[in-house]
Amino acid sequence: MKTPTKRSVVCSVGNAADPYEALSVPVESGEYWRWGSDNRFPKALALMSRRSTTHRRIINDKADYITGKGFAFDTAQPLLGRFIGRANGSGETLRQVINKIAYDKSLFGNAFLEIITDADHSFLSLCHQDATRCRIAKDSKHVLLHHDWDSFSLAEAASLPLFPLFERRGDGTLRSIIHYKDYEPMFDHYGVPPYIAGMNVSAIAYKTDRWNISRLDNSFQLSGVMMIDDAVDSEEEAERLVRTAEEKFAGRPGQVMFVIKEGSADDNSRFIPISSQNDGDWKSLHDQATGDIVVAHSWFRSLSGLDYSSGFSSERILHEYEVALNTVILGEQAEILEPIVRVLRSVLGIDASSLQIVNRPPTRSKPIYMKVWEARKADGLDYDPDDERQQAYLSEITKYNVTSIG
Repeated sequence: MKTPTKRSVVCSVGNAADPYEALSVPVESGEYWRWGSDNRFPKALALMSRRSTTHRRIINDKADYITGKGFAFDTAQPLLGRFIGRANGSGETLRQVINKIAYDKSLFGNAFLEIITDADHSFLSLCHQDATRCRIAKDSKHVLLHHDWDSFSLAEAASLPLFPLFERRGDGTLRSIIHYKDYEPMFDHYGVPPYIAGMNVSAIAYKTDRWNISRLDNSFQLSGVMMIDDAVDSEEEAERLVRTAEEKFAGRPGQVMFVIKEGSADDNSRFIPISSQNDGDWKSLHDQATGDIVVAHSWFRSLSGLDYSSGFSSERILHEYEVALNTVILGEQAEILEPIVRVLRSVLGIDASSLQIVNRPPTRSKPIYMKVWEARKADGLDYDPDDERQQAYLSEITKYNVTSIG
C-alpha cells in the first residue's frame, strides 16, 4: 500500500463549494508580529462569527450590554458632556465609538482606539480602528495599520505609537493608539477571545446548519456518508477523488457527505447510510453545540433570546443579568473607560473620574418605589445610601410621579 506523503482530510456535502474562502499565501515581513501562525487569525474569527447564528448573537448582545444606554457624569463638567455627544470629526458619539470597541473586543479579544489631537491640545478625537487591519510592530511600541495583510507593503502602512506616546503627522496632528487586549498566558502581543475553547463547537453548529440546507435543497432526501480511505498524496488528489465519488454515487448535489479520513491498512472506503430516523441525532448535535457556545462565552441563554422554546421568566432573566453584570459587563466597561479617562485628563485637562456607563437591563427591573441609590446599585453605578440626594424615590424624579395622584 502506498504511503501518502501528505495526509489530507476533506469533508464535502455533495458538490457544493466549501464556504471557507481560499486565502492567498500571506506576505512574510519582519516589520510586525504575526497575529496567529499565518497572520490570518482575526480573519478566521471574523469569518466564523458570520457562520454561527448563536455565536454572532452572543457577540452582538455582549457588545450592546457593555455599551449600555448612555453615561452618568458630573454635570459641572460641560466640556465632558459635549465630548460625550461628539467624540470625533465624523460626528460619532462616545457611545457609538465604545460600541465598536466592545464589539471588537468581544469578537477578537483585541480592540484599537486612535487618539488625535494637536500640539496645543485644542481638540480631542477618538476613532475606532478595525482590529483586522491592525498589527503590533516588531518594536512593540507601535501599531501598523494596513488594508490587506495578505499583500503587506510597508510603504502603504500607517504607523501609530502606543499610548501614552504621541507622534506628529504630516497634517500637524499628534496621534496615538490604545490597544485593548484580553490576557492569555503565552500570548505577549495579542489578546485571545474568551470563547476560544468554543471555536470547534461553533464550526459544528455551522456544519449542522449547512447539512440542513442540503436537506432542504434535496427535498430532505439524504443518502448517507461516504468514508473514503486517505491514501492520497495531496489536497488536489483528495479533492479530485471527492468529485469523482460525487459523480458516481451522489446523484443530486447534497445527497451524500464525503469524508476523506486517516485509516489503517485494513480500513477500506465504505458507505454509511443515513435514514430519516437519524434526524434527531443531527438536532441533538446542533443543540449540544449551541449550549457549548453559550458556555464558552461565559454567557446566559436568556440574555440572547435562546430559551424561546421553554418560555421566559423575568425573574430568571434579571438574576442571570445580574450575574453577567458582575462577572462580565462591569469588568469590560471599566477596562474600556480607564484609558479614555486618562486621555481626557492628559489632553483636555478634564477630570472624567465621574464618567460611568449607565447599564440597560433586559427588562424593566426598577419599580417606581425604589430609591435612587438602590437604582444606581442595580445599574452597577457608584451609590451612597447616606447621600440625601439619593434618598428620593424614582417616582419623584420620573414622569411616573405617583405623588401627584390624589
